[in-house]
Amino acid sequence: MRSSPSAPAPYDPIYLISPSGAVADVARARHAASILEQLGHPTRFDPAALRRTQRFAGSDDQRAGAFERAAGQDASIVMITRGGYGLTRLLPILDFKRLARAGKRWVGLSDFTAFHLAMLARAGAVTWAGPALIDDFGVDTPEAVDPVTLGCFREAMSGELEILGFKAKGPEGVDEQGTLWGGNLSIVCALLGTPYFPKVKGGILFLEDVNEHPYRIERMLIQLLQAGVIDAQRAVLIGHVNRYTLGAHDRGYDMPAVLKWLRAQTKTPIVSGLPFGHASPKLTLPHGATVGLATEGRHGWLVFEHSH
Repeated sequence: MRSSPSAPAPYDPIYLISPSGAVADVARARHAASILEQLGHPTRFDPAALRRTQRFAGSDDQRAGAFERAAGQDASIVMITRGGYGLTRLLPILDFKRLARAGKRWVGLSDFTAFHLAMLARAGAVTWAGPALIDDFGVDTPEAVDPVTLGCFREAMSGELEILGFKAKGPEGVDEQGTLWGGNLSIVCALLGTPYFPKVKGGILFLEDVNEHPYRIERMLIQLLQAGVIDAQRAVLIGHVNRYTLGAHDRGYDMPAVLKWLRAQTKTPIVSGLPFGHASPKLTLPHGATVGLATEGRHGWLVFEHSH
């Protein structure tokens, strides 16, 4: 994949929205937007993107309105500034079919998982699980942007994404195809049983989380297992699970122990090592698209049939 970080080029413009938590450092957000500009992506903040109401980036109506404004302007890419919490409040008042008809490439992760899931469940639409403005572009210089994150993002947005390789852990010889879906594990579990949870069978479910102890991760995975979600998939991909602290009483209980236990409970292949989540590099993944997954030795590949 191409990964030159700072070659000027007329890349697609990006409209920036804050559908969840308030931006704590406005100067850093504006700097991150300038980094994108230097990388060749014209940027524009939604009028509500830098507002604050309690812990949120503006009122519910202001944040919901950002989706309508994004759908109506001419930038082809819509990216979140940050995650946090607040998007699930908005799901009942968003018109997902109308947003899908707008033809935008909606990009984000973390709390934005709620939007990805709802767009798939309510409109059958493909969206993009990928970078966020502040976390991925809030660096000192354009050269400091992670080259894999940037290269994958550009290939995904241009429709040139064909195959992604990564260091995989888990069963060898996996060769599956299905709908790629999922995202943040906490949000996936929060939407289970709601009208915004897609009924995907024979899919490839990808999951990540942050600031959650492995026992909480295991508890959420058990919820998906006992609800029949994991057994209904062709495979489960585990991305970054990080920024947690173990206690002395854990005595070796960590994510490898969680995954070992989970693999013993299901016939669905559980493959870890996907570079996606709250860390770098961060892939950009077409949520809701048909993909292929293969593993051989320590190598894994995602193959994209329709990346744009």
